[in-house]
Amino acid sequence: MKRHLTVLLALLTGLLVVQAPAHAVPPAGTVAVTASTSQQILSPTPYMGWNTYYALGGDPTAAEIKSTADFLISSGLRDAGYQYVWIDGNWAAPTPRSSAGDLVPNPDQFPNGLKPLVDYIHAKGLKAGIYTDAGPYIPGKCGLGSHGYYQHDANQFAAWEFDAVKVDYLCGIAADLDPKTVYTEFANALRNNASGRPMIFNLCNPVTSPDWGNYPQEQQSTYSWSYAPAIAQSWRTYTDVGFIGEIKFKDVLRNYDANARHPEAAGPGHFNDPDYLGPELGMSDEEFRTQMTLWSVAAAPLVIGSDIRKLSQTSLGILADPDVLAINQDSAGIQAVRVGPAGTTETWVKRLANGDRAVVLLNRGDSPATLTTEASSAGLSGNRFTLKNSWTDRVTESAGTISAAVPAHGAALFRVARATGMPGVPHVVAGLPQVTKVGDDRVPAGVAPVAAGGDQAQVEVTVRNDGARPVFEPRVELAVPAGWTARPIGKAPKLLTPNRSATQAFTITLPETAAPGTATLTATTSYEVTGKGRLRQETATALVVAPAPPHGDVVLSHHAWISATSGWMTPTIDRSVGGWTPISMLGQVHPTGIGVASPSTIRYYLGDRCTRLATTVGIDDAVRNVGPEGGTSTFQVIGDGQVLFDSGVLSRDDTRQADIDLTGVRVLDLVVGDAGDGGYNDRANWAGLNATC
Repeated sequence: MKRHLTVLLALLTGLLVVQAPAHAVPPAGTVAVTASTSQQILSPTPYMGWNTYYALGGDPTAAEIKSTADFLISSGLRDAGYQYVWIDGNWAAPTPRSSAGDLVPNPDQFPNGLKPLVDYIHAKGLKAGIYTDAGPYIPGKCGLGSHGYYQHDANQFAAWEFDAVKVDYLCGIAADLDPKTVYTEFANALRNNASGRPMIFNLCNPVTSPDWGNYPQEQQSTYSWSYAPAIAQSWRTYTDVGFIGEIKFKDVLRNYDANARHPEAAGPGHFNDPDYLGPELGMSDEEFRTQMTLWSVAAAPLVIGSDIRKLSQTSLGILADPDVLAINQDSAGIQAVRVGPAGTTETWVKRLANGDRAVVLLNRGDSPATLTTEASSAGLSGNRFTLKNSWTDRVTESAGTISAAVPAHGAALFRVARATGMPGVPHVVAGLPQVTKVGDDRVPAGVAPVAAGGDQAQVEVTVRNDGARPVFEPRVELAVPAGWTARPIGKAPKLLTPNRSATQAFTITLPETAAPGTATLTATTSYEVTGKGRLRQETATALVVAPAPPHGDVVLSHHAWISATSGWMTPTIDRSVGGWTPISMLGQVHPTGIGVASPSTIRYYLGDRCTRLATTVGIDDAVRNVGPEGGTSTFQVIGDGQVLFDSGVLSRDDTRQADIDLTGVRVLDLVVGDAGDGGYNDRANWAGLNATC
């Protein structure tokens, strides 16, 4: 803890000089490769580009890659900084190496080979990246490997004029190689290629993350930071952020947290890499904006994983926002650190080259919140500060408090500097509409509110003034969907002085016929500022409108849920996760239920209509076919935020039966955890799910 606090303080105040760790020394007989000793620093700021893996999956083709390169130009992404077009795995022929030892592209995908494709990419003002593995080619386990051919392959990549190489470790771990040894050898081969061509080295060792097994520390992705800064321009810090075609917000947070463990390892020319950006691969726009915020302050390489040709203008705008990219590309190359405790809401701070701070207010929770920190906590002194919201471009002035109304799964990003000159517009935070009560029940903090047709709810909007001057006559108006009603409670104040807040409450009523889905509550906050007239801010929050509650004796898995998540793939009704086999535990087949992978939450609306739930929980017998690792989970039944059942840790040899009283429960959550050892082989079952309503 003491060392962590020392590093944090140094990163904020600018006292820390980031160097390669002292123990990151290449094996005897090799040439040390460091950013400081090389004649040229490759990628002094985090590189940016696009990769085929998540977007195109297996078997990318030359035509697809050319089309994407063209779109990088027409969309403006190239000019925003996204230069690298990176060909990931599955590019090689079924027999990937010729009798002469040369790597061979798949002729069906690349009929003219790779060199003409690289030339095409270069002609567009772009750069080209390629993929290999540090281990030997092992048929049936990994499709391409360079072990034993490091210098040969480095020379071939350089002859093809590639600008970057990603080196995986699927073959490496299958051959039980030592990552530090072989990656150092590969780095030297790239450095000493026959063409003398500079090539970025992305060290990629994700398969050895704790999620996928109990590997020795020195083999794990979480250990790469200890040697990679001396040999690579970037190194993966955890497992993949998702699966082909699927990147989820919870995994974005997981990878960001792992990536944040060693900020001292990052610096110009060498960066921690939490994996790729995933717009429209399973996240909402808000969630992807949060990923972009976090990756930018982490000084992470910005590599797009999606098929950019299919992205919305919203996603393209998030990717190309100049203020956000400027924070990522800041020349100091410093990675953000968390100030204050970890939790549902957090503050992260990145020191910028000119002394400014990038400040992130992160809301991991499922409901909106107004988050606050102080300029002094970000390492700044003084009594006037300019705050530029990097996403909205709104510039305000604060007396020292930095606040924002942050949506669920959202993040506010400010560039904070000492203010000079005439006073600016006061920093006024217009809160997001927050549902605090549904009927007579209060909504717990951090829990996504749920209402249904006929419900009455209380909504609050809090306005706070962080400026040094007062604002006058703050007013809030609340807009609701057609057919709903909104009635204000109480009166607005005449004056909002510095460091004060005011809350306007409303009672909203849903019609009996309110359609299930997501409804939007929009608040318009206005206030008078001396010399600036009446200013306005608009904020909006989504409210989940639940389907009708179950009635009679029902199998809950056959009733419509509000939402459902699974650690990988999606929850499967009456089958084990993935839908491959019937639900089976300890040899007993269950005809009804839900199969999930950890972590998972399935939410139902009961509306105080049910009295009982009977279920059997455990790990599916399918894991007995995939090895002894993992396969441990916890199961909880939660009603309106209260734990009604807790299984404890269950292995593949345990089940639990539960008979749960649901009296008075409006919203029911079925929650599966990973028991603290990651989600490997956690194919969990909720069997039966017989409810009396």
